[in-house]
Amino acid sequence: MAEADPQIQGETNTVIVEDYVATDKPKRKWGRLALMLSVPLVLLVAGGFYWLSLQGQVSTDNAYIQQDKVSISSQVGGEIVEVMVKEGDSVKTGDLLFRIDPEPYRLQIAQADAAIATAQANVTALSNSADLSGADIAAAREDIAFAQANFRRKDELFNRGFLTKTEHDAAQHAVNQAREQLRQAEARQQAAGAKLATGSAVPGENPQVATGKAQRAVAQLQLRRTEVRAPAAGRIAQADRLQAGQQVVQGLPVLTLVADGSSYVEANFKETDLANMQVGQPAEVEFDAYPGLKLKGHVASIGAGTGSEFSVIPAQNATGNWVKVTQRVPVRIAIDETSPRPLIAGLSTEVTVFTDGKKH
Repeated sequence: MAEADPQIQGETNTVIVEDYVATDKPKRKWGRLALMLSVPLVLLVAGGFYWLSLQGQVSTDNAYIQQDKVSISSQVGGEIVEVMVKEGDSVKTGDLLFRIDPEPYRLQIAQADAAIATAQANVTALSNSADLSGADIAAAREDIAFAQANFRRKDELFNRGFLTKTEHDAAQHAVNQAREQLRQAEARQQAAGAKLATGSAVPGENPQVATGKAQRAVAQLQLRRTEVRAPAAGRIAQADRLQAGQQVVQGLPVLTLVADGSSYVEANFKETDLANMQVGQPAEVEFDAYPGLKLKGHVASIGAGTGSEFSVIPAQNATGNWVKVTQRVPVRIAIDETSPRPLIAGLSTEVTVFTDGKKH
């Protein structure tokens, strides 16, 4: 019996194990099948929700902060004698940036003043000259009257035979000379009057005096321009060339002013994204430099040409090995919110435009 019991016990255990295995296998099979089916289903549902979330909006990470930049140059040439700003300084409209040596232009003002004084002295001298007073004309007329009277007496004597022809001709010559002196005196009077005359361009003022005043005005303008001031509020950039003692060439930029409040985003969208995009649609801007920062904006304008169209060397596609490339169109995004962080020109951004007109 002792030998038989283990056998019976073993058979019993075998049956139990077989029943357990037979019961467990279908459960595992259905569990694996459910897992295999649920994973694709979850991915499909998630993909569907993601696709739906992308409807009504287009995005690009080919976008950068842009700001209005003013190249500051001097309108007069000369040596820089004083510098008031340095790289990164904030300035207000009208702040003095740097000063050019004013001494040469002060000397030009002095020269202009001297020219004005000379012209005014000439006017006074001409006004008091005998040519303009008419004294020479009166004297010439007296000489003519005397010479004519003398000629009449000598002509009567000549006709009576009491005077030689030489003396008669001399009397006639004296009359002609007196008349010529009158003509010259009248010409000198007209010339003197012309020098004092005023033209229609500067009525009531002598042209020489007006010329001197114009020269002085030019010199004063150049003197004022030796002080170069900020045309707008902003921050100073590229000021490494702004050094005292450096010679400034007229019209050559020496620094750049990045204007305040002029930040916008230039986003380069694919041409396939523009089908439903319009000016005025809301947009959202994210910044690589400031994770978590999002600013609201709107589409301000859509470019009139692709980036390649305005490149220095436009693409030439009239070749046999032409390959179609999706073009990018610059879209200007205006920022509608004040940023809590400084917006630096050139920062990389990601722009989303809600083409359905809704701010998501």
